Amino acid sequence: MLSMDTTADNFDSKRSAEIFRVFREQNPWHETGRVPDAWAKTVERMITGYLPNRILSSETILPRRFHLLIGPRRVGKTTAMYQTVRSLLNHGVPKDSIWWLRLDHPILMRFSLDQLCSMIMDRVRHKGFNFVYFFFDELTYAEDWDLWLKTFYDDHRPIRILGTSSSTAALRNRRLESGVGRWEEKFLPPYSYAEYLSLLGIDYFIINVNSLASRLMHLTQSSDDDSNRTYPILLRKYLLTGGFPELLLASGANEKNDETALLESQRILRSDAVERAIYKDIPQAFRVEHPKLLERLLYTLAGQIAGILSPQNICSDLGGMSQPTFSRYLGYLESAFLVFTLENYSGNESVIQKRGRKLYFVDSAIRNAALQRGIAPLTDSKEMGLLIENMAAAHLHALGRECGVRVYYWREKQDEVDLIYDQPGEPLAFEIGMSEHHDRKGLRALIKRYPKFQNRCYVVAPHSKAIRAEESDDGIGSIPLERFLIAIGGQAVFEEHASIYPETRS
Repeated sequence: MLSMDTTADNFDSKRSAEIFRVFREQNPWHETGRVPDAWAKTVERMITGYLPNRILSSETILPRRFHLLIGPRRVGKTTAMYQTVRSLLNHGVPKDSIWWLRLDHPILMRFSLDQLCSMIMDRVRHKGFNFVYFFFDELTYAEDWDLWLKTFYDDHRPIRILGTSSSTAALRNRRLESGVGRWEEKFLPPYSYAEYLSLLGIDYFIINVNSLASRLMHLTQSSDDDSNRTYPILLRKYLLTGGFPELLLASGANEKNDETALLESQRILRSDAVERAIYKDIPQAFRVEHPKLLERLLYTLAGQIAGILSPQNICSDLGGMSQPTFSRYLGYLESAFLVFTLENYSGNESVIQKRGRKLYFVDSAIRNAALQRGIAPLTDSKEMGLLIENMAAAHLHALGRECGVRVYYWREKQDEVDLIYDQPGEPLAFEIGMSEHHDRKGLRALIKRYPKFQNRCYVVAPHSKAIRAEESDDGIGSIPLERFLIAIGGQAVFEEHASIYPETRS
């Protein structure tokens, strides 16, 4: 039975009424017994099937943990939490034991996490619940959230917690010892291209293999009709709309260019993903005094997509920004899931760290939205080539993050390779181009320098022929862009499923 000592302050009745008015607005199931359909969409990602079981599991089966969903804005973290609430209600969890707190709400931000939770615990004490389930949307907006979660956990309070954050900024800034053994973080990336096709009823997850190399081998030798179908207009839609489920669903499945829908999706992304991160998330976590300078840096980086960073030149372009400030601000943008960087591959870790980094956006559509490019990239072959490389890099980076594999680029003198997936025992290298006749000089140099990449290199290009690397004369295969993206997306789904259900990994 529920028992808990509370430390809530004695709020006056007016403030208490104000707070509980917000609680009522955020928890309509207390009256209706159900989550509004508009909040809990019917389309679910795999994580939504895992969370309810994990939250409800007995400590004798799995260790007790709190759970945090992290990832860019608009990828579906809040929706996944609402779907989890719906699942708990369907499992018979008492509706009054489930409490949603959107912690970036201006009224709730006035109080500590302990004060808010204690008010709720006082309210439900007499109902005899075994547990109270807290859903904290934008958890890291709460002051000292990490210390309170540590306290809740160490005191064995009768609560279960699922939270979200649209920025790793506050997570990285936390006291590192707080989270060890107390909460688990799960990264939710934008939809992959394969997930987008699946969302439209085009299912490519048909093979069960445990490595990207094996999956690519299957897709380069397969003659199945399904694996050979292409959807060039859908691919362009995905490239410009990005892997954001609500926007993808709004764009529809019809294979036609809808300029109005694309422009609207970019407007929404610019407002929600870019401006909220720069003017709200990052300043809240790091007390940035000049967010406009941060915005200018992002725009400068957007113009250098898929390029090797030159901090000195960028600082000069920004009117003399110091290099320490550049490094700090770049870290903020990475923490807010706007950009990421890749290091230069080398067998020597110390050499990797000293060389320049290559810059990509977490999703090509975020870059287009930041620059308000509209559909202009469709008629600029050079820009389209950079966006395709960014899309390939973002897919590979998300997969690497899911399964703990490092992703690099490689450059030595005049030779360069776009992407290296450093899977132990099965490393892969990719050159991204616009034609199957793309220059292979860099891949040949990589094989000569590191023979382990022999028969593990591919040129990736739209409309390319599918040729297995080991069947080519130089150990360099080729694969169509769509099959490459589908292979990575399928492998990401496999890895996520295996991490959630380890017993299913073959």
